[in-house]
Amino acid sequence: MPAPHRSPAFAAIPSAAAGLPLYRVVKRELLRAIESGDCPPGQTLPSEAELAGAMAVSIGTLRRAVDELVAEHLLVRRQGLGTFVAMHDADRFLFQFFHVERADGRREVPTVDLVSFERLRADDEPAQALGLKPGAPVLQIENRLRLQGQAVVYDRLTLPAQLFKGLTEKRLAERTGTIYQLYQAEYGITVVRAVERARAIAADRTAARVLGVATGAPVMQVRRTALTFGERPVEYRVSVIDTARHDYVHQLTRPTRAV
Repeated sequence: MPAPHRSPAFAAIPSAAAGLPLYRVVKRELLRAIESGDCPPGQTLPSEAELAGAMAVSIGTLRRAVDELVAEHLLVRRQGLGTFVAMHDADRFLFQFFHVERADGRREVPTVDLVSFERLRADDEPAQALGLKPGAPVLQIENRLRLQGQAVVYDRLTLPAQLFKGLTEKRLAERTGTIYQLYQAEYGITVVRAVERARAIAADRTAARVLGVATGAPVMQVRRTALTFGERPVEYRVSVIDTARHDYVHQLTRPTRAV
């Protein structure tokens, strides 16, 4: 159920603010309200007329800013209900952050098996990706992702311990939604986007054991840095994917949909 509406305060925007196009200033103000929690996940935004009036801009200017935030998955339009601040849920995970599907095009939310949970000191690679000093305290999580009952992805996640205080193996294993839902609901961290790099590698012994493939088998490796507002890194993930029956499919653009 969407959060009840409580109107955040939006001030009138000067027409020459920061020398930017006016719709970008409106977009920046909406982003500020989302990031600060004035407009929390699940909240209904005021109507276009209300927002445009409060900001002293035209509805067309407001709509252009909202359109961009919808395209970036930060706002969601629901026909007949209004515009909402996007929440992380299974659908968003599946269509924005999970790109593995069966060769025949079947895509589904994976079943996740927790393989390990450790508190460690950051190695150089994850430290650099997360903007930490080598040796900084981190949480390392290893998961096996199964599709149609078959192990397909081996994930190793590194999280800054400072951002996820109180996260335990039990809490992680007992979550009822996706891990990005957990970040958002329990820690106020919204993953906005991710940067990925992919390459072909040979499965090492650990990946081979988790995925049930031969050591040295060809697999795909994807390194992902997940970012929150302000381009701040919050998660570094290395995924090893068995592509014998599954593909990595990433649409470069997606049509904006009202739901």
